[in-house]
Amino acid sequence: MTTKTGQLRELQGKHQSLLRLVELSVALNSNLELNTLLQTITATATELLNCEAASILLYDEKKPRLFFAAATGSDPEKLAEIPVPIDNSLAGTIFRTNKPLIINNTAEQDPRHYSLVADNIKFKVEDLIGVPMNIKNKTVGVLEAVNRNNGNFDEADVETLSVIASHAAIAIENARLLKTTQQALKKVKETNEIKSNFLALASHELRTPLGIIMGYGGFLQETAKGESSEHIQQVLGAAEQMRSLLDQMSNLTLLQTDEMTMNPIRVSIQDILNFAVDEIKYSASRRDLSLTYAFQDAPIFINVDQEKTILAFVNILNNAVRFSNNGSEITIGAVQQNNEVLAWVNDKGKGIPVDKLEKIFEEFYQIEPPNTRSYGGLGIGLSIAKGLIEVQGGKIWAESEGLGKGTTIKVVFPLQK
Repeated sequence: MTTKTGQLRELQGKHQSLLRLVELSVALNSNLELNTLLQTITATATELLNCEAASILLYDEKKPRLFFAAATGSDPEKLAEIPVPIDNSLAGTIFRTNKPLIINNTAEQDPRHYSLVADNIKFKVEDLIGVPMNIKNKTVGVLEAVNRNNGNFDEADVETLSVIASHAAIAIENARLLKTTQQALKKVKETNEIKSNFLALASHELRTPLGIIMGYGGFLQETAKGESSEHIQQVLGAAEQMRSLLDQMSNLTLLQTDEMTMNPIRVSIQDILNFAVDEIKYSASRRDLSLTYAFQDAPIFINVDQEKTILAFVNILNNAVRFSNNGSEITIGAVQQNNEVLAWVNDKGKGIPVDKLEKIFEEFYQIEPPNTRSYGGLGIGLSIAKGLIEVQGGKIWAESEGLGKGTTIKVVFPLQK
């Protein structure tokens, strides 16, 4: 009868341990805050092994060394300042050999006991058990427990602590990855804010001197003759190009800060394209480019902000003009497809490598290196077009069979019935 009672108690104890391990797994998977994870792990290890304390030592690849990430009943920040050597320490031995270790009477029997740690915690280490923490065949740290409350640590404790260490390693790695990702995202956000502030400031500050240049240029043009008139015309042309760049910078800033106001109306896609073509006719004629329409006379209506959508297509057309071969053709088309309206701009120019078809819509992206490129522009025209189209529920993408085979930019809007 006594034997059966003992076996029943043992089974109940194992059952409770399994339940706690399951609870630990759930807790670790539902929380990625590192300090909370570490405290949960050490508390669970202390409870299941019925001991005074547990600690987690993680490997510092930069030093290299082990350091205390958490420990029961001690100041983690104070312990973290204590370097634990890979050699001549129990934790270091567990880490190097990647094998569990059980030591009783550590201070008296084992010279590897690292007394500096014992001197800084609130209790004397008498018995110690430790297991490696592994993830993807890599040892990332050591999980230790000290001073069993009754009896000595045994192989059953090794199994229990090893299960806890396996869960802990995965949870800690996930928490580290999350923290690294959050830091990277924060840095990207700060960089984007700096870039947006610079664009807004530059766009604002350059407009005043540019306005003065254009004003005096226009005044001088009225009285200038011959060669002087040609020089002034070149100055005004350069100033106009600069103003266009500033407008693009301003539009990009508004899109990034979600401050651009849209005023949608019912308008035909043909009108949008015709207005956009009127804006680029002069630059196209200077390259001897022919502009061909490929859409029906019957209007196809969409519901968009007319001014902003014209601007989007002007940017698309300017891109086609810039990368077209002299004397070639640009085709502007539109067609109704079920409940959508498809518009496109096709050129016979330089073309785009297949792996760059999506990148051309990124801000400031240029296919050519900046120091050797043969085409002008800031690389934000298509970014602005993409933002203006997508904010109105449209889609935009590029198609090209490769370098030297031209490019087609396609845009889809919902049909306005």
